[in-house]
Amino acid sequence: MLSVICPIYNEEKYIAKCIDGIILQDYSKDELEVFFVDGMSTDKTRDIIASYTKKYPYIKVLDNPHKIVPSAMNIGIRKSKGDIIIRLDGHCDYPDNYFTVLVDNLSKLDADNVGGMVITLPCNEKNVSYAIAEVLKNPFGMGNSFFRIGATETIKVDTVPFGCFKRSIFDKVGLYDEDLIRNQDDELNARIIKNGGSIYLIPTLGVNYYARDKVSKVRKMFYQYGLFKPLVNKKLGQAATIRQFVPPLFVAALFCGSILSFVSNVFLWLFVGFVALYFAIGLYMGVKSAIVTLRPLMVLLMPWTFLNVHLSYGIGYWVGMFKVLFNRPFIVQSNR
Repeated sequence: MLSVICPIYNEEKYIAKCIDGIILQDYSKDELEVFFVDGMSTDKTRDIIASYTKKYPYIKVLDNPHKIVPSAMNIGIRKSKGDIIIRLDGHCDYPDNYFTVLVDNLSKLDADNVGGMVITLPCNEKNVSYAIAEVLKNPFGMGNSFFRIGATETIKVDTVPFGCFKRSIFDKVGLYDEDLIRNQDDELNARIIKNGGSIYLIPTLGVNYYARDKVSKVRKMFYQYGLFKPLVNKKLGQAATIRQFVPPLFVAALFCGSILSFVSNVFLWLFVGFVALYFAIGLYMGVKSAIVTLRPLMVLLMPWTFLNVHLSYGIGYWVGMFKVLFNRPFIVQSNR
């Protein structure tokens, strides 16, 4: 049996499309159970799901009073019966062969977790939404995160989104870490690799993901990604990835450069050159996107969005380092 688990909270805008995508899957419904694990939504999410559960008995709703993703996943895993588990996101829609391709590749590759590409789309027609979507799939914004920026062949990776797991891997490495409001997938995948497991990205399989609609929401999200990364490293006893260090080093370079620029003209010109190069790359990426999307404002909006992503992650990382070093609590209220 295949068990599908989808953590949700206030997804009334997207949940119907997500469920329709599940219903249209070419995977046998006799071998399928789907759990929407809800963080006590306050909008119409549960009502929308209820309209489906009456007709499709393999779709069920579970309560998640802790309101965070790792708790939702653990509730679903404990309730599920399948020997294969797929983690979905209610903010996405999926191709009709999504389950079949993942399950087939999990077996063919003898992997412990497989996943597809994230095709990042704007959530509306506003220029800022397009800029956010473009930044979240750009190598300058995301580094070598292959599931975001693309790959040409099936490859081993350090993490994938919305993974398809052998159930046995949870018996081996444990469930999701409920201390982690963010980065719980990265930490779990790093644990899998640390214990000799393998994770593969299937580039021919894509998921449509609708990005946030405001830079302030992206800023909050990436601050939390950075904040929890040092805690992930502490739990693992090692760094999960190398790319995680780039934003905090960027923030450190800005901080140190701004101070040293008052000491010597050499440092001043190095600092000015560093900042100029950063914005030149951002402008170049903005021009390319403006041409592709036919939206001239990308030229200005993308450098601004790049800066928000990198600063938010970098500052969050240093705050997280402080919390780890001085044993301070990680308290963040977030459902997504």
